[in-house]
Formats: sequence, C-alpha cells, structure tokens
Amino acid sequence: MDWKTEDTTSQYDRKDIDGNKTAAVFSYIGVLVLVPILAAKGSKFAKFHANQGLALLLAWLVYNFAAGIAATALLSVSWGLYPAVRVIRLLGILYIAFAVLGIKNAAEGKAKELPLIGKLRLLR
Repeated sequence: MDWKTEDTTSQYDRKDIDGNKTAAVFSYIGVLVLVPILAAKGSKFAKFHANQGLALLLAWLVYNFAAGIAATALLSVSWGLYPAVRVIRLLGILYIAFAVLGIKNAAEGKAKELPLIGKLRLLR
C-alpha cells in the first residue's frame, strides 16, 4: 500500500496559507472542523483542510459504528474472543495518527491529502 500523497501546496496563495493556518489546524480536532468551514469561508487553503478533517471525522464515526457492531457480535459468540475485540479497537489509533499528520501539514502550510481518505471530496 502506498501511503505517499500528493502535495498540492503550490496551487494555493501564500497569503491565504499564512492567514488561515490556525483555522486549518482546527479541521482535525473532531467537531471543531466547523471552525474553518464557518470562520474561513473564503479561504481555499482552510477549505482544503476542512474537507480532509471532515472526511477523517466521518471515517472515524463509521469505524466506531462498525467496530461496535463487530465487538457486540464477537462477544455474543464468546467472551474468549475479547482479544479480537481489543485488536479491532486498536485500529482506532489510525484516527489519532491521521489527525496528527493533518495538524502537522496545516501548521506547516502544506496542502497534502491524508492517506486512504484524502481523495474524498465532501466540500465544494
């Protein structure tokens, strides 16, 4: 699996990047994704990161829903499957890793997609 993603920073205006880094950082902190969506409406850079953060948040919600169903199903079969439930739940660490990566990119003024989910376009 290729984890490298395209860097499209050159497509953004430097003033836009410098003026909206802080709003872009909020994109990766759960529901605070609303900050760049509402406060930096005119920023193409903040909108890029808001899209990434929204995709990450939705992926996390779907993951938690599916992991909950899987855990319930496994544990209804046998409590001996509890280690498998722990492994499923450990995959949630990817959310934190992707959020940290997104925050790092936003703070550095980079427009890089997140691995796996970065191609999703939820905001136009």
